Amino acid sequence: MINNKLYIFNTVFFFTIYLIGILVNFIIITVICLNLHLHTPMYLFLCNLAIIDICYTTTIVPKLLYILLSGNNTISFTQCFIQMYFFLLAGITEVTVIFIMGFDRYIAICYPLYYHHILNKKICILLILVSWITGCVGSCLLMRTILKMTFCSSLTIHQFFCDAKALINISCGGTEMFYIVMYIEFLVFGVCPVICNLMTYVQIIRVILYIKSKDGRSKAFSTCSSHLAVMAIYYGSGTAVYMTPASDRYDILEQILTMFYTTVVPMLNPLIYSLRNKDVKNYFRKLLAQYLQHI
Repeated sequence: MINNKLYIFNTVFFFTIYLIGILVNFIIITVICLNLHLHTPMYLFLCNLAIIDICYTTTIVPKLLYILLSGNNTISFTQCFIQMYFFLLAGITEVTVIFIMGFDRYIAICYPLYYHHILNKKICILLILVSWITGCVGSCLLMRTILKMTFCSSLTIHQFFCDAKALINISCGGTEMFYIVMYIEFLVFGVCPVICNLMTYVQIIRVILYIKSKDGRSKAFSTCSSHLAVMAIYYGSGTAVYMTPASDRYDILEQILTMFYTTVVPMLNPLIYSLRNKDVKNYFRKLLAQYLQHI
């Protein structure tokens, strides 16, 4: 009876989180696409982030809901590796886009007169393409090393989706190359972007402090704090997941952290940006008012 109630609670919880995440991200995409005034580099990157977040949760939650509803918790090797590929693709792409958004804020505040010249339409599209290509390449490299692993005894994954770390825990060989590639990608997509973003924010804060207008300082701090909050939550939760020791004692903690990292964070990203952005909120209210008038 307790297990049934737990299954029902988990199903409702994950479905609610997934539905809210999809809805909020879809609203962000719709608002940005329909409002010509929001067709700027910052909102273009935000729209791309919303698309990635939809892909992120869609690779995990639907399969999880199927498992909870059907009671069939098995997954084939093909399904497992496909799920892992798209999860890694979305994760690496999101890291790249978050880094690009930090660069966008740096140019907008430190070099406002050259902003539209540096980040013109062609450059923005190129940056978005690069972020997705980077995700594809990074994911393929990791998947190539994972496919070379051997699994001898247990084929039970102690996680609610096919995660690379969960597979390593049950692998009995062939993990050396994976660790090499993982550490390289962690350095390239994790450490370097964070250091670069923090260095740019030092310069951004210096420039903001010289802005005489109180409204100007407030607007600059608002957009920068949104990006910093997203970066801190994403990197913080991701680091917590992969820094958790591989032990039976930490299985539940790791699953809770992974759940937050893969389902809650993609829902929070657009909320953080939209709640601190007057343009998005105002245009959304306008769309909502127009829709209610036609009912």
